[in-house]
Amino acid sequence: MRVVAVLAAAAAVALVWPVRGRAPRPPGGSSRGPAVAPVLVVAAAGAGAGLLVLADGTRLALGLVSLGALGGAGLLVRRGRAARAATVRQAVVVDVCEALAGELRAGQPPAAGLEHCRELWPDLEPVVAAARLGADVPAALRRLAAVRGAEGLAEVASAWQVSERSGAGLAAALGQVALTARERQGTRRLVQGELASAQATARLVAVLPVASLAMSTGVGGDPWHFLLGTPVGVGCLGLGALFALAGLLWIDRIAATVLRA
Repeated sequence: MRVVAVLAAAAAVALVWPVRGRAPRPPGGSSRGPAVAPVLVVAAAGAGAGLLVLADGTRLALGLVSLGALGGAGLLVRRGRAARAATVRQAVVVDVCEALAGELRAGQPPAAGLEHCRELWPDLEPVVAAARLGADVPAALRRLAAVRGAEGLAEVASAWQVSERSGAGLAAALGQVALTARERQGTRRLVQGELASAQATARLVAVLPVASLAMSTGVGGDPWHFLLGTPVGVGCLGLGALFALAGLLWIDRIAATVLRA
């Protein structure tokens, strides 16, 4: 059994080793670095073969449940970080709109105003380059608006496009866009405050079973042996973790839907 596990691990290493170098340069493009996906697939295959050989059914199931729980926790952490980054980006977009409107009211040309706004948000560089080269600035703004949290730039792009086609003043239009964006940001913060209590309650409910297990251990029970050492217990553990993760993701989805609306 152990010989088979060693052979599986050796095969994984042998397959991983050739792809650790730099990936081939695509035609007409630049190199994209090492090929990570094949390495992960082969390593996972080797590890899975070793687990199948060395572990019995209960331990293997417990390991899969643990990996699933870690993956779910990582997914929740990534979603939380992405949501916080989007909130910060929304605030920066509002500041950029107000700053650009102020620059135009002060008599600055649009390209120079964008140059100054780039100091507030370096991600505005593609739009600044488009304005400097005389390219399609509204299209560059809409491309940047596709980033989560920067959706407000689509309204800036519309105002810019209307000003270019009609000759109307861009400063007044951007001033109205900035005012609307600031009001929308205040409403969004109010909604986030209302949703925070529901999200905190959901997280509390998700960790309550752990507290119950600790209390049961304190009064002389042995729930951990059932959950970690028996097939039925491991099944209950996996099902409970799945329900907890689904509930947290469901609450986050509801919150995201409300904020988008």
